[in-house]
Amino acid sequence: MPSTILVAEDQADIRDLIVLNLQQAGYAVQAVADGTAALASQAERASDLLLLDLMMPGLDGLEVCKALRARGRATPILMLTAKSTELDRVLGLELGADDYLTKPFSMAELLARVKALLRRAELLRAAQAPGVSAAVVRNGELEVEPARREVRVAGQTLECTALEFELLLHFAQHPGRVFSRAQLLDAVWGYSHEGYEHTVTTHINRLRAKLEQDPMQPRFILTVRGAGYKMRDAPK
Repeated sequence: MPSTILVAEDQADIRDLIVLNLQQAGYAVQAVADGTAALASQAERASDLLLLDLMMPGLDGLEVCKALRARGRATPILMLTAKSTELDRVLGLELGADDYLTKPFSMAELLARVKALLRRAELLRAAQAPGVSAAVVRNGELEVEPARREVRVAGQTLECTALEFELLLHFAQHPGRVFSRAQLLDAVWGYSHEGYEHTVTTHINRLRAKLEQDPMQPRFILTVRGAGYKMRDAPK
């Protein structure tokens, strides 16, 4: 069955163009014009992916994203925004959006983002399927279990979003290696596009806050090395 995508966009011309291109790409698409309808649609049947416009009447895209994450929904969310300030982009990512596109954008870029997000969701479902190897990636006190999508630090479970998990797993699998933002976009998000490094920075900052909750007893540190990041053990 084709993947289902909800498009929430109040501008009819943009909404229709997005829907047309997604349908031509083989997706099953539902379209709404405001955030209230978007949220209501997910109560009936969760879509495989959400495209949320940042500014909509009623509930805006940020409010819809926040409400879904508060309900424990891990559905991939791609935020569409006409605003170009870093604050707007970071706020969406902080509230749980997986990615964003700033208008105007090309349909080719939109489809590439959609494909990457759906591929990641499919890999997550495959990893959780019965019979999948339960191999654990260990790095000191850090344990990352891909099959169950679980992270533990010194035996304590660490709650992570899907992208935070993917980032941490990537670092754990390559201890001591430095990655640029572009390399992380390509390896974890599935694309590399100039100007979207803020996406990486925001997720890195969230991970650092979770891993370093106790500054007096840090266990793992995501450090900056020039224009890149790497994970190292905290000093004994």
